Amino acid sequence: MIARIVMLHVMGWSSPSILSVVQSDLAKDSQHNLAPTKRRSTRPGTGTATVVRSARTRHQITEPALIGRNLRPDPEPDNVTSPVFPDLDGASVFITGGGSGIGASLTEGFLRQGARVAFIGRSDATAFVARMEAETGRAPLFAQGDVTDMTTLRAAMDRAAEAHGPVTRLVNNAANDQRHATLDVDEAFYDWSTAINMKAYFFACQHAIRAMKALGYGHILNFSSISYMMGNAGYAVYTSSNAAITGMTRSLAREFGPDGIRVNALAPGWVLTERQLEKWASPESLDAFLDRQCLKTHLQPADIVNPTLFLCSDASRMMTGQLVAVDAGVVTTG
Repeated sequence: MIARIVMLHVMGWSSPSILSVVQSDLAKDSQHNLAPTKRRSTRPGTGTATVVRSARTRHQITEPALIGRNLRPDPEPDNVTSPVFPDLDGASVFITGGGSGIGASLTEGFLRQGARVAFIGRSDATAFVARMEAETGRAPLFAQGDVTDMTTLRAAMDRAAEAHGPVTRLVNNAANDQRHATLDVDEAFYDWSTAINMKAYFFACQHAIRAMKALGYGHILNFSSISYMMGNAGYAVYTSSNAAITGMTRSLAREFGPDGIRVNALAPGWVLTERQLEKWASPESLDAFLDRQCLKTHLQPADIVNPTLFLCSDASRMMTGQLVAVDAGVVTTG
């Protein structure tokens, strides 16, 4: 009970009504002999956590120190491991937004494959870089900067190429899903949102493709979102940008396929990053979204890693122009 109540206080869910739900859940747990246990996971971005399972939401609440990075879905096998993609060993990878959230898990996943990883991000990620070096034996190259500044973005990609060789895997991951009312949007907000969520994607692809064409080889993965396929309201500029990302992905795949360049998109479902937990998640919204999923387990950043590695490896060499939804079965494609 203490672990879950502390978690709810940290996340701002400490009202009497929510605490009563927690107490009710714990009562159900005790009836099913679900005592707290220690687990070790080998998935990227996870570790040992004290877990209390929730019968109501089927997700796990962890110790406060592990919030965000180690909040893990339930149920989960104890022996989940990442497959090995040999062609990623030594590959030059560039990730936008690779120092936090899903991006941090992607950086770790590629490092564990032996890739040479560089990433750009606005916030200082030196502590993350040090942790990755300690845990994986490889330090990613961090370029601090804003992806909406095209000069800065291109310079970061050039720096990655100088350090690691030409970038053969580009992962466009950085995004901002700031909620907004359509009637309140002005041109400044529209330009800011599309610069992050679409413009940076296009020009990162353009810059990477120039070098990939010379190599006759390259993989690009653009992160989209299932939000536009669901017709979600409350952030129309964001959803329209993600629809554009999917359209751009298909056009680039057609245009540059003859050059040996593959371009795919990945659309995550609601992944419970630290940002999502802090800003948008509530017990009610989590349960409502879980009801829409075929698989009754909340997604975590680590759940996006293996699909990303697959789409950036030669294991998917005949896949291009595709949108892959990793959402526990909320939407369907095809």
